[in-house]
Parts: sequence; structure tokens; C-alpha cells
Amino acid sequence: MSEDQALEDARERITDYRDRIQHLDESSIALLFSEARNHNWWQDRDVSAAQLREAFELARMGPTSGNTQPMRITFVRTKEAKERLNAHVNGPNQEKTMLAPVTAIIAYDNTFFTDFPKFNPIRPEMADRFSGNAEMAESFSRIQAILQGGYFIMALRAVGLDVGAMGGFNNAGVDEEFFASTPVKSIFLCNIGYGDVSGIKGARLYRYGFDEVCEIV
Repeated sequence: MSEDQALEDARERITDYRDRIQHLDESSIALLFSEARNHNWWQDRDVSAAQLREAFELARMGPTSGNTQPMRITFVRTKEAKERLNAHVNGPNQEKTMLAPVTAIIAYDNTFFTDFPKFNPIRPEMADRFSGNAEMAESFSRIQAILQGGYFIMALRAVGLDVGAMGGFNNAGVDEEFFASTPVKSIFLCNIGYGDVSGIKGARLYRYGFDEVCEIV
């Protein structure tokens, strides 16, 4: 297929979906947003590698600046790996981490720019902005990976899983434990599984309303 034909096909697919789907239904919105909670306790149910892959395949479609995609994920599943991770997790978060079927370490690679010819062949020269500026590469990649981490949380919910995103761990310790001798650095942890609703102890905490924090100018 020629590049022109591929572009035309993509435009047709986008137009088709826009015509057929104007708005998510109430159930989908509830699953992703209005009734979704950040879970701390977990049912004794397995999460498969296929489910994790499905969620990532959705999350990777979210846009990043320059299509740079610096997020890296390590899925911690085995008891041995969980114990290695938990040695660097703050006390209040340790039990919930061990109970979760999977804990994802959401991280970033600050040498992402070396792959510009792969992920942005139209403008490979953009790599030059970062190759000689470590501070810029560090800040940029972390911000973009945080954005991708948000996509990943929503993707996990979209495939029927629950999430417990959290800080409360020693980043330097986790980096040494899992990413030694690499440019990858951790940002946050994300427990994944099927939430135990008995662990929800109260109503959702306050969320700002539109008029409190938004402005249209």
C-alpha cells in the first residue's frame, strides 16, 4: 500500500468513527471516570499478561509531543520481584502492594531521543534538541511519560481492571533495584487487579467544580 493510500484509509476510518460514535455511553463513562476509584485492596484474582498487553496497546495510542513515547513499564508479578520492590516502598503502602496481583513501575527513558528516526522519521533532526542538553531531555521525557502514565491508567480501566496509583516509595532505591546501568528512572507505582470494594471506607473526596478552577477567555 502506498503512503498516499494509507493516509486516505486512515482519514476514512477516522471519519467513519466520528459519524458512528458521537459520545461514550453512560456505562463507559462510569467505568472510566465517574464511578472509578483508586483502589488500595484487592481480590484474589489473577491478571493475565494478555490483559496487560491489551491495556498497553490502547495506552500507546495516546499522543505525546513529537510522538516521543518515553514511558517504560516494568510489571512486577512474582513474589520474589514483589519483595524486591517492597523493600523500597513506604510502610503504609507495603501490604496493598503485596496483595495486588501486579504492580507496574511507571518510568521514563531520558535517552528517548536516540529513536527519533523510528518514531518520527519526518523530523529526525529534532533529536538534536536533546542530544546535547541533558537537562532538557530529563524534564521533557519525565513530563511526557507522566502523560502516558495517565493514558495507561484509563486503558487499564477500559479493559475491566482496577488501579491503585501511588507514590510513597524510594525512587532511587527502585531505580537501583530494577533499572541499574540503564537510563530508565521511576515516576510512580500502579497496583493493578480487581479492587476489593470492602476497602473503600467513604464517599469520594471533594473534586473541584468547573467554575472553581476553569476559565474560558
